[in-house]
Amino acid sequence: MHERELRAFTSIAETGRMDLAAKVLGYSQPALSYQLKCLETALGATLFTRNPTGAKLTMAGQVILPTAQATLVLMESMKQTAGAVGRHPGLRLTEANW
Repeated sequence: MHERELRAFTSIAETGRMDLAAKVLGYSQPALSYQLKCLETALGATLFTRNPTGAKLTMAGQVILPTAQATLVLMESMKQTAGAVGRHPGLRLTEANW
């Protein structure tokens, strides 16, 4: 699983539409569909039912959504932490400043 796949999944869930999610993320709709397909393959589950008016979470999608959102929050935190350490190469983490 990759961050872009989780972002595609959560964006579709939040917007309820593949075309809007693609626009929000700056992807083409086929690229977004591909990211979702990769995630569904990795998980072995269908995450949305698709119809002409949008996309609706399946039961598997509903169960996985909170974990995907939490994972993205953790990934963002990791990036921020690594960036802070990168800006201060002499920084040493100890119990006092942790």
